[in-house]
Amino acid sequence: MIEVMSDILLDQVRSLSSGRRTFDAGRHLFNQGDEVGSLYLVESGVVHLVRHQADGNVAVLQRASAELVLAEASVFSSVYHCDAVAVTDVDATSVPIHSIRRALRSDPEFAEGWASYLSYQLQQIRKRAEIASLKTVAARLESWLAWNDGELPLKGEWKALANDIGVS
Repeated sequence: MIEVMSDILLDQVRSLSSGRRTFDAGRHLFNQGDEVGSLYLVESGVVHLVRHQADGNVAVLQRASAELVLAEASVFSSVYHCDAVAVTDVDATSVPIHSIRRALRSDPEFAEGWASYLSYQLQQIRKRAEIASLKTVAARLESWLAWNDGELPLKGEWKALANDIGVS
């Protein structure tokens, strides 16, 4: 697997932590409109960042798993713009938003690591959008395989692949 967050950045984020929290599957970590007080580094489990559509459908904007920051775009927001729902039981490190903002202002190494992480996340979002724009399941799977060196995930992770390419 590609190393998403460097060990250095992970350690820096954890050093700013106010503690670990656990969330049972189905529980909300936060809701759309809540004041942004913390960011969460997912340690284990899966959290979806979702927005409910007017037609009743749910759009999954982020699938955060181990060693990913949930709702990283909220760093400079006053309120969350989505709901965060634990898909599985989740263990997460909670980091006060003011600590992240202070580190970004005062620590160039942290700021560079954070910018690198955000760049990687942007690349992943663009890749998912490109794959989702393809018309057939075969084309989506072929494109996903091309982005992932032709390797299928382990059998237990096929549902995540289906989610990534927008099929059931």
